[in-house]
Amino acid sequence: MVKGIRHIIFDLGGVLINIDYKLTEEAFQKAGIKDFKELYSQLHQTDLFDQFEMGFISKELFIDRLKQAASNTITESQIIAAWNAMLLDFPVRRLQILQQLHLYYDLFLLSNTNEIHEEAFNQILMQSHGIPNIGVFFDKVYLSHRVGLRKPMKEIFERVLQDSGLQPEHTLFIDDSPQHIEGAKLLGIQTIHLVKGMTIEADVFKNISA
Repeated sequence: MVKGIRHIIFDLGGVLINIDYKLTEEAFQKAGIKDFKELYSQLHQTDLFDQFEMGFISKELFIDRLKQAASNTITESQIIAAWNAMLLDFPVRRLQILQQLHLYYDLFLLSNTNEIHEEAFNQILMQSHGIPNIGVFFDKVYLSHRVGLRKPMKEIFERVLQDSGLQPEHTLFIDDSPQHIEGAKLLGIQTIHLVKGMTIEADVFKNISA
């Protein structure tokens, strides 16, 4: 753990909730969007997904654009199911770690997400752990589609720092996407990049008692 830390900012997907982008890619390919991987991935996405993640377009327009990409051979329910296929589970140990850390640190969530995924991951949390909202673990939650900014834009990190009164040198940011880590570093925020195979329970906070 980095020394001198008072505040910790967590990413969501791939850090707290397990995700598998391949499942969404495969679901859309089966539904008729054969080039979905070229439209969306962890490292790159087209303007449609950027706009949806920043709340610039509605859920209805997002779904309609994907219907057009599939030549209208896909239904709204199929699109939502395919889009949510990447969202897997919240391991209980990660939620325990958040509870324990909150006794000693200010905790924040900073996620590139969207209206459909927000509803889905909170539903997963409720169904699997009886917890109604991810926000119960944090002092404040910053979701890209609610603030109109997304990582790795430096402006979204500035928003979090200024809004919550955080000093970057005392702030740790944990994310699994290298471009987001670089965005945080530009502002002097301390970072931990979870590369493939790393988890917060096994590699970052493994010494926290269960």
